[in-house]
This record gives sequence, structure tokens and C-alpha cells, in this order.
Amino acid sequence: MKDQTIRHLLFTALVLMATAALYFHLRIHPFMMTNKANPGQTIFIFPHLMANLFPLIDLVLVSLLFTSRRTAVYGYVFNGMIVIFGTVLMTHFSLARLAAAPPQPLYLQLFNSTLPDIAMAWADFLVGASLYYTWLREPAAKKVGANLTAA
Repeated sequence: MKDQTIRHLLFTALVLMATAALYFHLRIHPFMMTNKANPGQTIFIFPHLMANLFPLIDLVLVSLLFTSRRTAVYGYVFNGMIVIFGTVLMTHFSLARLAAAPPQPLYLQLFNSTLPDIAMAWADFLVGASLYYTWLREPAAKKVGANLTAA
């Protein structure tokens, strides 16, 4: 299989994972909700909007940066930063939620944690890293008119 075909498959996987993460966060953290005290009123929840910001950046900015060899390194860096921030924030969310819950067996604590979500975020990072390394294998474009021979 050619590098270009592999790159297209990895890019598709990266976009699909970022899209799934955005939909997942929008479902878990809706930032526009109906006010329970006044059902005819919709309220805006800023922290939930911020929880949806990272997957949106992943979907739009990181995917866009991975489309070119010159900008793939920035996509790789942003993808890594988003995964690290996401890991820290999801771990904090999970620990805070588990601390407020009554004592449970270990298997229920793991099932009720964000461990699978964190694993999916790291899988997204690994797909991005693989995509970056396929860009590294491609030779750099030669400059027109440049003298490439040593004098």
C-alpha cells in the first residue's frame, strides 16, 4: 500500500474519532439546557461549552493541520496537547464523581470512570502520530532553481 493511501486512511480515522469525540461531549455536556425552574427558558452553561471546545479544536484545527506536510508537525503537537489536557480533565472529572458516589466494588468504579474515554483519546493521538510519521517519510519538495550540488 502506498504512503498516500495509508495517509488518507489515517486522516479519515482521525476525523471520525474527532467527530465522535465532539458528539460524545455534546451529549455528556450540553451547554444549552432547559431551565428546570422555568421550562420555557433556555440557560447557557459556560463550563460545558469549554468541555466541548477541545473536541471542536481537534476536529477543525488539528484535522486541517494534518492535511499538509509543512503543518503536520503543528497538528501533531496540538493533538498531543489536547490529549494531555483531556486526560487530566477527564481524570479529575472521574475522580470527583467517584468521590461523591457511595463506595462501590472496583469493577463498578472502573466502569463508571472515564478510563475508556481516556483510552479513546490516546488512540486518537496514536492515529495522529502515525499520520505525522507518514508525512515524515515523504521526501521534501525540491525548490525550483535551487542548486543541490555541493561545490
